[in-house]
Amino acid sequence: MSDSQTFPPGAAYARGQYCAIADATLSVLDWGLLRSDATYDVAHCIDGRFFRLDAHLDRFYASAEKLRLDIPVAKADCAEIMRECVRRGGVGEAGYVECLITRGLSPTFSRDPRDAVPTFIVFAVPLGFILPRDRWDEGLHVHISGIRRIPPESVDPTAKNYHWHDLVQGLYAAYDAGAENVVLTDPAENICEGPGFNVFAVKDGRVLTPDRGVLRGISRDTALRLAAELGHETVEAPLPTATFRAADEAFITSTAGGIMPIARADDRPIGDGRPGPVTRALRDLYWEKHRDPAWTTPV
Repeated sequence: MSDSQTFPPGAAYARGQYCAIADATLSVLDWGLLRSDATYDVAHCIDGRFFRLDAHLDRFYASAEKLRLDIPVAKADCAEIMRECVRRGGVGEAGYVECLITRGLSPTFSRDPRDAVPTFIVFAVPLGFILPRDRWDEGLHVHISGIRRIPPESVDPTAKNYHWHDLVQGLYAAYDAGAENVVLTDPAENICEGPGFNVFAVKDGRVLTPDRGVLRGISRDTALRLAAELGHETVEAPLPTATFRAADEAFITSTAGGIMPIARADDRPIGDGRPGPVTRALRDLYWEKHRDPAWTTPV
């Protein structure tokens, strides 16, 4: 079965074989669906090259180990499956490539997770940007939500997961407030993260980002490395909401678009309400690295 009206272009690998996106299905009895018991990772490829593929694979396998999930293929084989999904899906120019592992399902519908057989799926579809490219010189308008991010004592945010109820409800609160995206906070009103992105502030040339209750994003790590390369002091520490609002600049980082500026938080501009010089320099260097063989892997 295949339905081009319902699914985007792309290709997948499921049940041990390559298939159309529409055929990469998950059982209604899978713990990934019923319990959100899964982990995943996403890499992107631009102009036929993956960006920091090794780092994404390392995190995927580390996340699975933390959650006691057994990925049924070796890391090198997973990389090749990702490449082949890009080739078959025709998304090498700009592709979003996700690999995921769920707890799977028990043949007897046992409630014991040890009885489940894992489900492994890889898919490649066109890359969608959190902030469209034609708005990179304008910036993102975010809402700082009173909805608290799930605490790290409950769900380890360093193991990438699908526990997004707080983030989705935050998004709806942002839409109601007239913003286009959301940043969640912790009970102490420190900035945490948004749906699929990390958050940064720039103050007096220092690049600041939260150190707790957040995913250790590959794009986050990239931004920290590039900031240091450009001579900026980087600080990973609690980021109070008041400090964020008073920043000279702010930006987000994500595989879904790289380094993207924040122009407004609620009804207030960040800095002068335009992408600042540090953000622009980091963004430009980020995309330059996509042409560097030391940072990329060919499809």
